[in-house]
Amino acid sequence: MPFAKLKCLIIDQMHLSIIPMLEEIGFAVSYQPEIKASEVKEILANYDGLIVRSKLRITDDLLADTQRLRFVARAGAGVDNVDEAALEKYHIKLLNAPEGNRDAVGEHTVGLLLALMRHVVKADREVRRYEWHREANRGEEIRGKTIGIVGYGNMGQSFAQRLSSFGCRVLAHDIDHTVVPDDYAMLCPLEQLKAEADVVSFHIPFTPANRYLADDSFLNSFRKNIWLLNSSRGEIVELKSLVQALKSGKVKGAALDVLENEKLATLSPEQKNSFEYLIKASNVILSPHIAGWTHESYVKINEVLTQKIKNLLPALK
Repeated sequence: MPFAKLKCLIIDQMHLSIIPMLEEIGFAVSYQPEIKASEVKEILANYDGLIVRSKLRITDDLLADTQRLRFVARAGAGVDNVDEAALEKYHIKLLNAPEGNRDAVGEHTVGLLLALMRHVVKADREVRRYEWHREANRGEEIRGKTIGIVGYGNMGQSFAQRLSSFGCRVLAHDIDHTVVPDDYAMLCPLEQLKAEADVVSFHIPFTPANRYLADDSFLNSFRKNIWLLNSSRGEIVELKSLVQALKSGKVKGAALDVLENEKLATLSPEQKNSFEYLIKASNVILSPHIAGWTHESYVKINEVLTQKIKNLLPALK
């Protein structure tokens, strides 16, 4: 079999289809999802490739003695746990798989929007308490609304595609000038999106530059009172600012699949205060970072990564 000496280390839990997929293209696979993050450096020098989810930060220190390593593959979309400058320094290729869970994220975000605007979660809780409140749960329709998408890559485009049957208008903003318009959204400056949107949905990767992008100033700069969705990265939305906007009515309701600190046992006093408000608010929906987390995406991520690794094979000879 060609390239049989190539070795790939997998250190996070993955759908086991990844093993035969990689073996088929010539890799010997070491699947070690139970390995501790502190133990990876000791063995990494023996591998040509590393596949990770979120267990480990990929740092300069980790890579310093890995002359053999040729690629790091992130099983998912976000690469905020990877020091991309360090990979470039050591000539290591970075791969990720946003194509693998884009459909899942698009569907989940539509679900969050419908549940939020139609008070599905609130109404469900009331009925379970033997309460039957129809007028108090009169909702709003997506049809006729202007949906603002911040970030128009794989996830933003997937959300826009699924909105196309709802009869709404979709505006999208992206700082990447290589992003091109399509049939599902009109690209626009951020100021236009703020002026016209009824809903804002975040689909951007986390970077130090956009930490707390959605702060007091950002939220209050929208002309209308808005519905807010975040299925990208939690640190983009400052929770204390969101709480204030919910209290003032500037944000009519929020659906969050991600939080600025998802390790709930480690919340700072300020974060805990904001979180306590959110979990009690009837116009807030929370889910535990599962927008891209489906049985189908679990396999599709493997397929995408394997194809991208296969495309690297000529350079790995």
